[in-house]
Amino acid sequence: MDQKLKFPDYENGLANLAQSVLKNFGIREKGQKTLACVDTFLEKEYENIVVFLLDGMGSRIMEKNLEETGFFRSHMKCSYSSVFPPTTVAATTSIRSGLKPCEHGWLGWDCYYPWIDQNVTVFTNMKTGTSIPAADYNVAEKYCGYETVVERINRRGGEAYEVMPFAEPFPKTMEEICGQVEMLCIKPGKKYIYAYWNEPDSTMHETGCYSSQTKQIMRKLEQQVQALSDKLEKTLLIVTADHGLVDTQNVSITDYPDIMECLVRMPSIEPRALNLFVKKEKKEQFEKAFRKAFDGSFLLLTKEQVIEKRLFGVEAEHPDFREMLGDYLAVGTGDLTIFSSRGRSRLFCRSPCRTAGRRDADSADCGGKGVKFTDR
Repeated sequence: MDQKLKFPDYENGLANLAQSVLKNFGIREKGQKTLACVDTFLEKEYENIVVFLLDGMGSRIMEKNLEETGFFRSHMKCSYSSVFPPTTVAATTSIRSGLKPCEHGWLGWDCYYPWIDQNVTVFTNMKTGTSIPAADYNVAEKYCGYETVVERINRRGGEAYEVMPFAEPFPKTMEEICGQVEMLCIKPGKKYIYAYWNEPDSTMHETGCYSSQTKQIMRKLEQQVQALSDKLEKTLLIVTADHGLVDTQNVSITDYPDIMECLVRMPSIEPRALNLFVKKEKKEQFEKAFRKAFDGSFLLLTKEQVIEKRLFGVEAEHPDFREMLGDYLAVGTGDLTIFSSRGRSRLFCRSPCRTAGRRDADSADCGGKGVKFTDR
């Protein structure tokens, strides 16, 4: 099974892109590698370095939905690896921080936090599967806080900004984001700008990876970014994805009582990267039941195998990374997605044939996140 999978390349990936930006601002971190194709472009002096992340627009998604002669594909310079899991929480945190998932600890949409012995939905700070706050503080930020690339540059006396819907002044549309990027680039002086927009991911979760709606939104994104590029001067504009997506069929783990009775708690991380804590006396039963139900659709790894394969990264680890991992990790390799309930499946995937989880991606394939450059 392993031979069919493409494992993350942590020497040619998202975190390395962030490290290239830091290097350009004179900030080097021991043991952290940069992204060679970005370094080549950064040999030239630019007043503005803009990394514009379009959620879910992996290279295969782009190739299937956009014309080869269009702005994005004609400016494609290189591909590189996402992280594991190749989903929004883990991947955007890596590009914002320059760290691998094992270092920053933001492992997926739902994480198990041993300090409070709970699964928490990371971005909402709710107990997983509920509308109940996990704590009166932000759990992820308290236990897995990190310094962003923007914060590091600013702390060292540089100038850097983030432009995204959840940062002031809270732009609500792609047009507003492009407008803010343009205005920042007009300001004198060298600066770094990280911009994020949640498309085409949101549309793909609603309608599928190759629907007419997806093609339409991607063509619009292409036009908007091209228009922005035409307005920028002395700027390196890097357009990238955090991950890709795949269309899948959804099932609920609650429909498998032989598996459920073995679990200590509900799965966490992602629906195609299930973090599973299993009762010690039930491990043999669990392995047999899980493989009977999902062999060919999921690769079941022990905790020791996950660490050995370095799925979540190499080099340093968050001090409690291993405590956040369960006894097993089930990695999607086929066309199934396993949710913790039928209700969550409907919430996250409104189309009957959708990708895994709210931010899920090619969980068995961490390759092919495109980088498109325009040099102005």
